[in-house]
Amino acid sequence: MNDFLFITWNPSEGFGPFRWYGLCWLVGLALAYLIVKRLYKEQKIKDELFDPLFIYCFIGILLGARLGHCIFYEPDHFLTSVKGFIEMFVPIRFLADGDWKYVGYQGLASHGGTLGLIIALWLYVRSTKLSIWRVLDNIAIATGSTACFIRLGNLMNSEIIGKVTDVPWAFIFERVDMQPRHPGQLYEAIAYGVLFFIMWWLHKKGGTPRTGESRGWYLPEIGTGWYFGFCLFYIFTFRFFIEYTKEIQEAFEASMPLDMGQLLSIPFVIVGLICMIRSKRVKT
Repeated sequence: MNDFLFITWNPSEGFGPFRWYGLCWLVGLALAYLIVKRLYKEQKIKDELFDPLFIYCFIGILLGARLGHCIFYEPDHFLTSVKGFIEMFVPIRFLADGDWKYVGYQGLASHGGTLGLIIALWLYVRSTKLSIWRVLDNIAIATGSTACFIRLGNLMNSEIIGKVTDVPWAFIFERVDMQPRHPGQLYEAIAYGVLFFIMWWLHKKGGTPRTGESRGWYLPEIGTGWYFGFCLFYIFTFRFFIEYTKEIQEAFEASMPLDMGQLLSIPFVIVGLICMIRSKRVKT
């Protein structure tokens, strides 16, 4: 009945040597770079302390996301042979005839990327002596913009697809099949875009360090850990529930009451809540 409303989805992979997925990642990281740079400037943090931040974040996210996918979703392939172990770090795939081909990093897990980012930021603050909570809050404010574009990249790649549905806004992913499915990537992209605007609005209202004046009602401030906690709580609570509209990524998840994405989201939700609660007792 709703067939005429379904969106047939089969975009090109990109243009020339550029791929939409890579471009979305690039735009997302560039936005985060500009946003955090502005936040550092507002807080009068020295430029030389900002310069190494991007390198720490890039390596932490990429390495964490790659290892997260390999360990949590395909351990039988990547952890049971020397060739599989090499493929975790080198963007190639060994073929049955002994040859190999370049495939890129196919498989990046957001949970692993988040954990990798946190570890990278811990190493960064050890080097710069900045407050860990101030750095985490600044990164959290920019996270929604980056996550939004990463999921748009997944949409352009027709990956992380949703379950078959008859909702009128369903997408027919021609690269996958001709079934109308939930556009789970788009749901997440919209949610993360909304997160960024919420965080930015709160930052402009109450995000500067305390000056001693009475605010009348609680406004989160950078350096308390509230933004970091809210970011974790918002993203992974949404991830937990959106998984109900998405196809499982690996066959072993079919027999599980909660899929891997949901199980991995729960600890992040709890940590987010703890950070938000403790933030009210922290002085910047």
